[in-house]
Amino acid sequence: MEETTSTESLFEEFENNTSRRRKLLPWWIQLFCWLFMLFGVLALVCLILGFTNIKPDLAFYGFETNEPFSLIGLMVISIGFLKGITAFALWFEKDFAIKIGKVDAIIGIVLCIASMLILPFVQDGSIITIRLELALLIPYLIKLNKVQNEWESIS
Repeated sequence: MEETTSTESLFEEFENNTSRRRKLLPWWIQLFCWLFMLFGVLALVCLILGFTNIKPDLAFYGFETNEPFSLIGLMVISIGFLKGITAFALWFEKDFAIKIGKVDAIIGIVLCIASMLILPFVQDGSIITIRLELALLIPYLIKLNKVQNEWESIS
């Protein structure tokens, strides 16, 4: 009887911690978690399709290709994996979620800036474009910074 009570209290403690961490994330980050978990799966599918004659169109942060095993293709697939892992970690409230989320945001910001300022000069006929992803990546990074201490205190 005593063992059942202690097991129940462990489950209650786990449920309380789980629900508290997820509530630290605003609704739009929770929404993107589901979207990017799907992107992570699709990145794996695109990598597998690279072994066939099917050439999926890959694009992220202004980098585009239809060759999964090219430098840009592998970069886009890697970004998809990173976003999928980050989304999974945030949704399932892993201890490392905020740290990997911040790395994800910084990489995204750097790649957006690179695609805006460097890509137009490397590719013929490209024009400088403003990446709208920055309008979400910067607030995402700021929000992760704000919740980091509380996230890590709930363990």
